[in-house]
Amino acid sequence: MRKKKSFTLIELVMVIVILGILAIVAVPKYIDLSGQANQAAEQGVLGGVRSGISTYFAQFKAYPATLDSVPILTSCSTANPCFTNVLSQGGVTSQWTKTSNTLYRGPTGTSYTYNSAAGTFQ
Repeated sequence: MRKKKSFTLIELVMVIVILGILAIVAVPKYIDLSGQANQAAEQGVLGGVRSGISTYFAQFKAYPATLDSVPILTSCSTANPCFTNVLSQGGVTSQWTKTSNTLYRGPTGTSYTYNSAAGTFQ
């Protein structure tokens, strides 16, 4: 008689348990991946705007009076890109909102204020 080789029920259950443990450990790492991406994108735009303000100052010896001409309480879009006065590529077209002449809200909900006297964007 020939004996067939196969996995026992205990071995299959152990593999399933191990895969379950790996999933429990790995899933929380990826749950907030889009939130982390939005935060990284916001920090990138923030750095670009600050760099653009410095470049503007180096060129004109004065800080820009405004960062763009977007109407107040308007989300940045293709028709109304934000930060066009300091970003040479045409500005930011999504996920930012201009809430006042000097106040902007980023994709994570953090607010940033532009001070034209000091050239700060914080």
